[in-house]
Amino acid sequence: MTVSLIVDNHVATVTLSRPEAMNAVDLATEAELQAVWTRIENDPEVRVVVLTGAGDRAFCVGADLKNPSMTGLEYWAASRVGGFGGIALRETLNVPVIARVNGFALGGGFEMVLGCDIVVACEEASFGLPEALVGRMPLDGGMTLLQRQVPFRKAMAMLFTGKRIKAAEALDMGLINEVVARADLDAAIARWVADILACAPLSLQAIKQVVRGTGTLSPAQAQALRLPALVKALHSEDGNEGVLAFQQKRKPQWQGR
Repeated sequence: MTVSLIVDNHVATVTLSRPEAMNAVDLATEAELQAVWTRIENDPEVRVVVLTGAGDRAFCVGADLKNPSMTGLEYWAASRVGGFGGIALRETLNVPVIARVNGFALGGGFEMVLGCDIVVACEEASFGLPEALVGRMPLDGGMTLLQRQVPFRKAMAMLFTGKRIKAAEALDMGLINEVVARADLDAAIARWVADILACAPLSLQAIKQVVRGTGTLSPAQAQALRLPALVKALHSEDGNEGVLAFQQKRKPQWQGR
């Protein structure tokens, strides 16, 4: 197995486990990731996901170019649900996803980061889309996501040069949420997880579905949509529990229903 999935106390931790290959994704790993995301989507107990890579060198350096299985054209033509690693462009995973970036996030690995909702990186982490340097292109989200998440010229500089940026610069351009010392990375992730778990799970799912599904609409068009997760949250028991807990000055007990 090249992907580890651990579910504990409503938290699903997904770990790319090919440290000897800097967690590069080959066909077998891609298939495992697709299965993992499907499993998480079908598990109502999961309320937040943490995505990371094994070891201290890399989060993920993208596709395994040492053992290429197809040409660039064949890769582009092939179907990959959800983009690189099944997460870069995934539209069916409504729970929050936190990227725990413990090293290099390059190529498809960076595209996976772009597909997450919250990004926490260690100081040594770096980000880049080097595809143009090897005659390829960031086909699984890099060209379409990066320009939507950072200023246009920052995005084009990264795409046109293939140069890496350090975590501090990524933070400055709004690409990631927090940079910490490597020794503090797990504590930072635990803090983000706790903050997310303190919120109503169905509310968070509705928020993510609305934000992800309405980005190309006008505010009025987006406001008019009645997306399934939004309707479910409005009709939920948790909605009543939240108000009652506020009135009784206690912490709410979320049931996810």
